[in-house]
Amino acid sequence: MASENDRTSVDVIRVGSRKSELALIQTRYVIDCLKELHPEKKFQIITMNTKGDKILNISLPKIGEKALFTQELEIALENGRVDFVVHSLKDLPTTLPEGMVLGAIMKREDPRDAVVMSKKMQGKTLKTLPKNSVIGTSSLRRSAQLARHMPHLKVRSIRGNLNTRLKKLDDEDDQFAAIILAVAGLKRMGWENRISEMVELSEETFYAVGQGALGIECRESDWKILSLLEPLYDTETTLRCVCERSFLKTLGGGCSAPVAVSSSLVDKKMSVTGAVWSLDGQEFIKDTMTSKLYIPDEADEEPPKKCPYREPRLYCSIAPGKISGISLLGAEQLGSRVAESLIEKDALNIMSKAREEINNS
Repeated sequence: MASENDRTSVDVIRVGSRKSELALIQTRYVIDCLKELHPEKKFQIITMNTKGDKILNISLPKIGEKALFTQELEIALENGRVDFVVHSLKDLPTTLPEGMVLGAIMKREDPRDAVVMSKKMQGKTLKTLPKNSVIGTSSLRRSAQLARHMPHLKVRSIRGNLNTRLKKLDDEDDQFAAIILAVAGLKRMGWENRISEMVELSEETFYAVGQGALGIECRESDWKILSLLEPLYDTETTLRCVCERSFLKTLGGGCSAPVAVSSSLVDKKMSVTGAVWSLDGQEFIKDTMTSKLYIPDEADEEPPKKCPYREPRLYCSIAPGKISGISLLGAEQLGSRVAESLIEKDALNIMSKAREEINNS
């Protein structure tokens, strides 16, 4: 394989993407941002299906693999077929394959969930739906939260991209009363009018790690692409996502257990809540911690020097870019401390039982 650094002048930058409409919208958005900065550069989108796109008759936790929506794209990165890949950050494991790195985290869209009602149930809310109404979701987190707060409802797995799931809601014979989706995806598709109800954040309702953010993955040694992506970093989003990913990494969770977070960064003070549920929602533990981060003002910050013989420190597979390493380390440590607190409260046992139930179902 020819080294990516042998390409002294990149005529066409090749961008990997899943084939779904949402993935392509997100990829084109990133390319448009880069074209504004570099109008002379040309980009080519290379699409492919991932294992998660192909296997639609098995629930995500039952499949049990961490890189369901990324593996094929990462192989293309490793082989040099593409130069970077655009992901929904919530789909990315907290540890990437060796040699891969997140070269930018872009400004986060609304991280909350939304309820989309079937035509028959228009005007209703989750609380007012008839008893035993079926709600479609492939997320254990959403299922556990529904089981805890809406015990009158039934949950059934629904797979496929956004278009497929909405088509199932609209076309099937009243199988689903509603489905729950990420607000960010609906907004990016221009389908905000489909939102029937927002799932508001509360003391017991949170979102998935990284939900609403876009992560751009590239080769760790490809300095040209890393430099290209660096201006796309959003500092607040990156710090929050480092904290959230650190929480999940310390727990060792993923799609195989109901785990969720909520984070904020206001006046350089970061707060994060992490939570774990049993599958039936009856067991629930959480903790919230806050820490003041050292975040230098941009005008006062000297860009970090890139040592030619040593790779920069990564933060849950995220390259620092021009963001202060002290800030990133503080965010990473905060997320880890919250996870350690939950571990002391028996989180690992709750998660282990959830995995056993899934494997035995």
